[in-house]
Amino acid sequence: LENLLGGWWGKLLVLVLLGFAGTDFVITMTLSAADAARHATQNAYLHSYLGDHSYSITIFLLAALAAVFIAGFREAIVLAVIVAIPYLVLNAILLVKCTAVVAADPSLIGHWHADLFKVGDLPHVLIRSAIIFPSLALGLSGFETGVSVMPLIRGDATEVRPPVKRIQNTSKLLISAAVIMCVFLMVSSITTTMLISEDDYKDGGTANGRALAFLAYRYFGDGFGSFYDLSTIAILWFAGASAMAGLLNLIPRYLPRLGMAPRWTAYSRPLVVVLFVIDLIVTFVFDADVDKQSGAYATGVLVIILSAAIAAAVALMRERREAGSASTSALGTGINWMSLYCWMIAVVFLYALVQNTRERPDGMIIGLVFIVSLIVISITSRYFRQGELRVRRLNFCDAGSSQIWEEMLSRRVNIVPVELPSQRLCDIERERLLSSYNVQGPIAFLNVGLMDNRSEFYEEPVIKAVRVGDDYRIEVSEATVVANTIAYLCLVLKARSVFLRLTQHSPLTQAFRYFVLGTGETALLVHEILVHRLRGKPEAARPRLYLMSS
Repeated sequence: LENLLGGWWGKLLVLVLLGFAGTDFVITMTLSAADAARHATQNAYLHSYLGDHSYSITIFLLAALAAVFIAGFREAIVLAVIVAIPYLVLNAILLVKCTAVVAADPSLIGHWHADLFKVGDLPHVLIRSAIIFPSLALGLSGFETGVSVMPLIRGDATEVRPPVKRIQNTSKLLISAAVIMCVFLMVSSITTTMLISEDDYKDGGTANGRALAFLAYRYFGDGFGSFYDLSTIAILWFAGASAMAGLLNLIPRYLPRLGMAPRWTAYSRPLVVVLFVIDLIVTFVFDADVDKQSGAYATGVLVIILSAAIAAAVALMRERREAGSASTSALGTGINWMSLYCWMIAVVFLYALVQNTRERPDGMIIGLVFIVSLIVISITSRYFRQGELRVRRLNFCDAGSSQIWEEMLSRRVNIVPVELPSQRLCDIERERLLSSYNVQGPIAFLNVGLMDNRSEFYEEPVIKAVRVGDDYRIEVSEATVVANTIAYLCLVLKARSVFLRLTQHSPLTQAFRYFVLGTGETALLVHEILVHRLRGKPEAARPRLYLMSS
């Protein structure tokens, strides 16, 4: 989706989606920890030790989750396996038992069927199901976090593009998750509906918020039930691990690359600490209440899955266009069925998002708070990082340019930035400099061309160098900001002097042009960067800076 729009619109879209992803993943951690704390305090054996201190238990669980990720990502994955496998096994045992109970008593199915059609015939049931579908968005939780960690999946180290093995392993992950979720959710939903009375589901009822645990105690006794409770508490606590892993993957992939966050956000451990602090704030705001957080959680889930459906639909359309041959159906029509299917999924989740927002607007409000916070942090970061040298490395368009560059490194050239690299303009500038300044040594006329996607913070510019008599002409392409590129080249070449031309435009206009377009008042910005970088250097190592009016 970032590439779909490109430039600053693509960057804004990234910030919006990261805001909703932050809403989803942060509340995944806080809601899961709060739910685990509620299960712990409701357990008959643990209640005598824990009392009703669910808030304190939630904080402790969040701190323990952060400690696991500070220890290391591999350790977190190992612990996830240790926690998840017993939980799945216990649920499988329990659901087989519940299915057997239902199969042994056909009257349960009859009563369920009769209750199902109290609202009317089959069309009425389907309509009612569609209406309440947005309220069931929490049933999708976990799948979007699994998708977000796809870049972390191991593939074949020898593959570059496309990573076929990693894609195959990702398919295994997603198919496994989908099958497990479908089977467990469908069987548990149907059996708990048949085996638990409506009164037990009401607020204060013994099955409220813990239907499967209720059945575990009923059919297997206190020993199995307590073990099931402990496993549930563990899996709820570590459900936040997928969200933490998702954010540790998403944030470094975007914000540092776009210059929208400090460089340390590319490292996991300090980022874990920041996310833990955010978790504490969200827990305080919602008072560690599961029900209060569910609306915000559902909004984040729906936005992420909606954006994924749109991205898949757009990608399929682009692939078809690039292939140059339309995929046709058996009837010979030119409909791209896979893309159409993804658009239909997008419409379904758009409907669910709108309905969920109407019923529980707090999720959208919290998402907007995350988005505004990200935008403010991003603008602040860009402001404080404006003087950084953004060049990762230099690329040369040919071997001749590389040789001429090596020659310039040994000659300490005078750099003169020009807007047009024509020979006539370079000759005029040379005569002006020789008549007005005591220029010693060769002159390198420098022209900087910007890349299309100027929202990228770092750059790898392409250099074309040509020698004209005793002077040089340097043409740079694929830069992101003119001032930073000029300053970097001056430092690398150890320039003897730099001649910078001031404009006569409004400072406010130039600030806007610099922030959005990468141009602006280039002379002053180059001067500022060089002064900052060369502070404390010997006088002989500093280039002389000349600021000339247009």
